[in-house]
Amino acid sequence: MQVPAGRSARVDVALVGSLTSTGGGVASTCTLVRDGDRTIVVDPGMAPSAGAILDPLASLGVRPEGVTDVVLSHHHPDHTLYAGLFPNAAVHDHWAIYRGTAWEDSDCDGRVLTPSVQLARTPGHTAQDLVLLAGTADGIAVTSHSWFHAGSAAEDEDPDDLEQLRESRRRILEVADLIVPGHGPAFRPTDSTPR
Repeated sequence: MQVPAGRSARVDVALVGSLTSTGGGVASTCTLVRDGDRTIVVDPGMAPSAGAILDPLASLGVRPEGVTDVVLSHHHPDHTLYAGLFPNAAVHDHWAIYRGTAWEDSDCDGRVLTPSVQLARTPGHTAQDLVLLAGTADGIAVTSHSWFHAGSAAEDEDPDDLEQLRESRRRILEVADLIVPGHGPAFRPTDSTPR
């Protein structure tokens, strides 16, 4: 997995996700990544309301019209439900970029959004999973559904392909200083991080 050369991105978690099994409803972690003139929202999915995503973004100075890109880690509804809140955004997934009615075929693996932000393919949870890698002043931050939360174990998640999931995790852990998982707070990987 190639990491971005730049280190100018800023990463903020707008909504910390949850799962029913961890004491909350199902909500995806929604992340804001800013670099240069790009304002990127990752996984605006299930949330208690649109305001649960938009209000934290507003407190960070971001209006829906100002979001330039939406990145979908995969196509499960809990990660895509509120993508339409951002009318001017290009939407990125594993195989294309969508702008209004335009569909541009583009494999996500190695897709560069800015010198400090790029995408990589990380199958396992689904065959279409991707991560966003952000070069920040503190290292590489990764938004990923390869973990539901910091303590999730692969066997608990019923992935599409357990071996691919483990390989994707291995590749992510080689580069990540911070992981923003699919349904929990950001964490710094340790030797006990599930592989």
